[in-house]
Amino acid sequence: MHLVVVSLNHRTAPVELRERFAVSEDRLPAALRELKHSRGILEGVMLSTCNRTEVYAVVGRPDLCGAYVREFMENFYGIPAARFARHLQVEEDEAAVRHLFRVACGLDSMVIGETQILGQVKNAYFAAQRERTTGTLLNRLFHQAITVAKRAHAETKINDHAVSVAHAACLLAERHAGSLENRKAMLIGAGQTAALALKHLQARGIGRVTVANRTPERAEALAGQLPGGSACSLAELPERIVEEQPDVVISTTASPEYVLTADQLSGLAGRREKPIVMIDIAVPRDLDPAIARLEHVHLYDIDELQAVVADHMENRLKQADKIEAMIEAELVSYQEWYRLLGVAPVIRALQERAQDVHRSTMDSLLRKLPDLTEREIKVIRKLTKSIANRMMTDPINRIKEMAAGRDGREAVEMFVRIFALEDELAADEPADGRASWQEEAAPREERVALGGGSTRC
Repeated sequence: MHLVVVSLNHRTAPVELRERFAVSEDRLPAALRELKHSRGILEGVMLSTCNRTEVYAVVGRPDLCGAYVREFMENFYGIPAARFARHLQVEEDEAAVRHLFRVACGLDSMVIGETQILGQVKNAYFAAQRERTTGTLLNRLFHQAITVAKRAHAETKINDHAVSVAHAACLLAERHAGSLENRKAMLIGAGQTAALALKHLQARGIGRVTVANRTPERAEALAGQLPGGSACSLAELPERIVEEQPDVVISTTASPEYVLTADQLSGLAGRREKPIVMIDIAVPRDLDPAIARLEHVHLYDIDELQAVVADHMENRLKQADKIEAMIEAELVSYQEWYRLLGVAPVIRALQERAQDVHRSTMDSLLRKLPDLTEREIKVIRKLTKSIANRMMTDPINRIKEMAAGRDGREAVEMFVRIFALEDELAADEPADGRASWQEEAAPREERVALGGGSTRC
């Protein structure tokens, strides 16, 4: 088995392409089911955020370099691979493990060290578990990624001087609209990102905020956190913008379509001297790019936040070095576990053989000594079982050591022949295309695994 991650992210693809591959919460179960039933894919997790859509998959053949996942993306999204393949970042085996650890820790984010991504990684993993699309490799991998990310946040100061996407949006608004004190703002959306944006607007002394949301109750709840805050539905939004003429509009919804179009805002023409700064931090985008052509409107999307974020990253970059060291240590731990994965069926076969021998020996003994008391039988059973376990301890420890070495495959095969475990292992061979114990016991060079690199396919 081999691990691959295929990523379309803020460094490899513009927002107009990323938004076409975003997966909503409602659509994610169907995507996972199709992924699991796609050719060549044994396990799968999908992570979709405003900055990335990533597919983590376990495949049986490493030589196809993510081709199985690209085929799934082409089929599920209905977009020819020729239109997006050059924007994909493909990582295999060791590089894929490191990639997930860095993503979970926030080191691969536009805002380095941001904590929201950890919750998104957890949600992606839990969704895959509910759809039963994970197995041995991805369960271990995501558990370990979540654990190292929690440690990174707890043991470093990378979260000090927070610079979230919502914070960056407020900084961008200040840069183009001037001081926000006593100004008017409108938030589109009422989720976590909108709540963060409201917090940062409050810190800058915003005078009035209107919250627009598909669910009016959520809009009212968020607007109620600010004295004088008001709420409206998305249907009322165009009219309210024309009427209130806010200085700043920040949009954060998860809508699959534009929430505002240029035609809906045509009423702004000639009614304003100062520009309205509109910042779209949603993916897919909420605001029609044609809005930028309206007079006195300055429109920015999430990709234009990167310059703002870069100005506030110095402290976090220092902490990132400490987290990179943590990740490398966790990578070694995962590699050791993975190298022993192939020998696990062999050890299990040996233990089952020992149990069979113990049972048959006890059965024979009881036939020859039918007058033994229950207490005597119990003592003999415990003693003989202890002898069998002690006899296996050294061989098991030794094969674990040898399996991790350069000639691991040959060592495991010799071990199987010495203890005559071929029949047990043959009966346990996978029937679903997964790698056999011989393939998993192969050394690193032969498997082209746990040493894979990054490529753009």
